[in-house]
Formats: sequence, C-alpha cells, structure tokens
Amino acid sequence: MAGWWRALSRAAQRYPWPTNVLLYAGLFSAGDALQQRLRGGPADWRQTRRVATLAVTFHANFNYVWLRLLERALPGRAPRVVLTKVLCDQLFGGPIALSAFYVGMSILQEKDDVLLDLKQKFWNTYKWGLAVLLQLVSDSWAQVILLLAGTTAVHHCT
Repeated sequence: MAGWWRALSRAAQRYPWPTNVLLYAGLFSAGDALQQRLRGGPADWRQTRRVATLAVTFHANFNYVWLRLLERALPGRAPRVVLTKVLCDQLFGGPIALSAFYVGMSILQEKDDVLLDLKQKFWNTYKWGLAVLLQLVSDSWAQVILLLAGTTAVHHCT
C-alpha cells in the first residue's frame, strides 16, 4: 500500500495535469454511481460512462486551468483572498461548469434539444450552490459575532 501511495504522489508531482484529470474523472464518476445507488434503482453504467467522458473532456481540464488562473490572479491564503477566490469561482466558474455539464450531457445522451436541460435545471442548481456558499459565509460571520458578544459579556462581567 505504501509503495502504491508513493508512486501516486510522485506521479502527481511530476504530471499534475493528467493526474488531476484522472482523479477528477474518477471522483465525478464515483459520485454518479453513488447517486444511482442511493436512489435504489439499477446501475446505469452508460450514464456513468457519459459522466466520466464529460469529466475527462471538459470539467477536469476546465477546473485545473481555472483554479490555476485564480491562484495566479489572487495569490495567497489569507481569509479575504480565499473568500474572493470562492466568490469568483461561484460567479464565473460555476455558471460555465454548470452550463457545460447540462449541455454536454444532453449531447452525449443525443437529445434533440441540447439546451432544454440547461434551461430547466440551471437556476435551481446554481442557486443551490450559492446557498451553500452563503450559509458558509453567514456561519463564519455568526461565529465572529458570537465570539465578540461572548468576549464582551465576559469582559463586562469581570
């Protein structure tokens, strides 16, 4: 096991792009297979193959390039910089990735109207992703406010 992990680590350092593409495709495909399993129906391996194809041909490459571009444009790990990166990702990268997913899957499924799923599902999916981001931000602000309130209360009580 240790030898396998060491080889994978070396490959990732030596060939980061292909390693990331393969890892992303594997995780994307596993997510599709898990979703099918959780729904309780029979496994649709053609669907999973389409998801893997889309992951390898677009999503993994897009994410690799997009995240490197964000890191170059906004270097650093300070909280404000990280939040700016996340906001840029949600406002610009998210819509591109979602659109590519719905249109790409429609093309691979050979649907007549390749934009129909995009029109019907984009906003609900996008809003869900934004809701998670907003919850994260509001939770972090709530923690700061509670910390300040607690500190103030302790200070005034002593």
